[in-house]
Parts: sequence; structure tokens; C-alpha cells
Amino acid sequence: MFEKILVAVDESEVSQQIFAKALSLAKLGRSRLLLVHVQYPFEEQLPNPVFPYESTYPGASAEAFTLRMQEWQQAGDRGLEFLQAMADRAIAAGVDVQINQALGNPGQAICELAKTWQAHLIVVGRRGRTGIREWIGGSVSNYVLHHAPCSVLTIQEQKSVT
Repeated sequence: MFEKILVAVDESEVSQQIFAKALSLAKLGRSRLLLVHVQYPFEEQLPNPVFPYESTYPGASAEAFTLRMQEWQQAGDRGLEFLQAMADRAIAAGVDVQINQALGNPGQAICELAKTWQAHLIVVGRRGRTGIREWIGGSVSNYVLHHAPCSVLTIQEQKSVT
């Protein structure tokens, strides 16, 4: 069985499905979990901490930049709270768990953490993007499938029908 399972999650609905599957596997195989959340500076919903606003947007103030950096820190804090809530559920289920919040390109960060931690399995979600939507929006699961140092289990997002 898999002794060490890296579970890549974000704050999306599919992450609850990913976590549930990984937790079931971990309980069954008495595995350890590493819950990973990757902050990507170029994600739409996160403030971009990389480019100075004054050089990018003439007239932008230092206060505006400071505000954006505070928003970035708050997003990081929310990510850690999210990871800790999942970790608490794993602990309550009797599973040994660690958390890690990384910064960078999600696919690359997941593969690097899997290599460093010597994971036996990566569990990652798949939103079902194909064609041009996958090319434009990227696909973390596709990158992980092709670059992972271990086995990969992809969990297809189950969209509710309304």
C-alpha cells in the first residue's frame, strides 16, 4: 500500500472530494498524509505580490501596495486555516497528518514536495478542462501526471446537477 500520500488541495469544492478519498485511503492503508495548498501569485482571486504597483501602474501609491500585500497575507492565512481544518478532521479519524503551504506554480510545487517528502502517491483533483480551456487556464493535474516522482490518483470533480 501507500505509506505516504501527498494530497493537493485548494479552497474549491473538488478539494472536499479529494480529501475524502485520500482520507479513506489513508485509514485503509494506515498511511501518513501531507496536505498541501499552493499559493500561486498569478491566480486571479489573489493579489499579485510580485510586481511593484508604482512601476506597473503609474500613480499607484505605496499605501495601495501595502494594502495589496496585506490582502496577500490574509489569503495565506486563510489557506493555512483551511489546511488546519482538514488536518483536524484527519487527526480525529486517527490519521497521521502534516500540512504545508507552498508558494509558486502549483504543479511544480506539488511534484517538488512529493519528491522531497518521498511520497508514494499524490492525490490531485481534475476539473475536466480540455482543449483551449486547459491550454489557457493550465492544468495542474496534467502537469502532475507527467512530472510526478510517484503514482498519481486524479479525482474528477463531481458537479452537482441543478
